[in-house]
Amino acid sequence: MARASDLKKGMVVEINGIPHVVKQVEVRSPSSRGATTLYKVRFNNLKTGQKLDESLKGDDFYKDADCIRAKVQFSYIDGDNYIFMNMEDYTQYSLSAEDLEGQREYLTEGLEGIVALLIDDALLAIELPGSVALRIVETAPGIKGATMTGRTKPARLTTGLEVQVPEYLENEELIKINTLTGKFMSRA
Repeated sequence: MARASDLKKGMVVEINGIPHVVKQVEVRSPSSRGATTLYKVRFNNLKTGQKLDESLKGDDFYKDADCIRAKVQFSYIDGDNYIFMNMEDYTQYSLSAEDLEGQREYLTEGLEGIVALLIDDALLAIELPGSVALRIVETAPGIKGATMTGRTKPARLTTGLEVQVPEYLENEELIKINTLTGKFMSRA
């Protein structure tokens, strides 16, 4: 049993018998005396992908879902399905492009560090690593001496993702992208 005050991003709990993953937790402390701290939590239904926003008190409980976490590697795309391979027993799992909405842009062949959420040997969702390295395929030419400015320019990466990068970066450079925010972190 998980208390609302113990919920962390990535935890999987059961709500009405359906597994939900915690996507976001926001703590709100009211200013009046005696008032209880509220937790605004965003859940994602692992079966349908729907979002569920809840306001909880610290002593509200949720049942932990019977979910297995396995390290997987992204292997390849087969039509509209994305194929992942378990790193321990080489079992292959697939997810449709719809199930990976907002995550496809970070997947490159051979990407490791992905955690698969499995229930009854069925892949329901994946958790991406905190950052991924992607190559710039199209951006404006670099500006000499632009290292000290905070100005940015748009860049398209190998997966089709567009991000804002510092002006000094050139085509074909490898950069790190934060998978939570979708923003440039550093050169890889």
